[in-house]
Amino acid sequence: MKITAILLSLIIIASPVVYGAEMEEIPGKAITLEKLEEMFQNIENNDEWDMTNNMLWGYFFTHSEPSKLEEAASILFKKGYKVVDIYQSDKEEENEPDMYWLHVEKIETHTPDSLDKRNNEFYIFANDFGLESYDGMDVGPVN
Repeated sequence: MKITAILLSLIIIASPVVYGAEMEEIPGKAITLEKLEEMFQNIENNDEWDMTNNMLWGYFFTHSEPSKLEEAASILFKKGYKVVDIYQSDKEEENEPDMYWLHVEKIETHTPDSLDKRNNEFYIFANDFGLESYDGMDVGPVN
């Protein structure tokens, strides 16, 4: 079975995105609805996954201190997310600062619109909680 993980990262530079009645910018938002629509279309064209069914969605956050990610993991766990791991990034150079990742998962069904809303929630969560970033998601079939 061909399993393709699609990870959208902060490489994508988006124009300011607004939310809520206040029309404030979503802090750190880099994954646009257009990119999500493209992702869903690519999955439909290239994989055998039925995106109208439940899929295993992974979500990723970064911070320089693992203890901060542990606190975030606890909050996300209480919201129904499975905590997969907190791990340190590999370094290209020895003197680079440490960077840690929090990976959580949840079995959900998404459309581009619902995933855009989920991403917005995570961008706001990361900002409000003081994390360095919400870095995006990946998706795969439920095993």
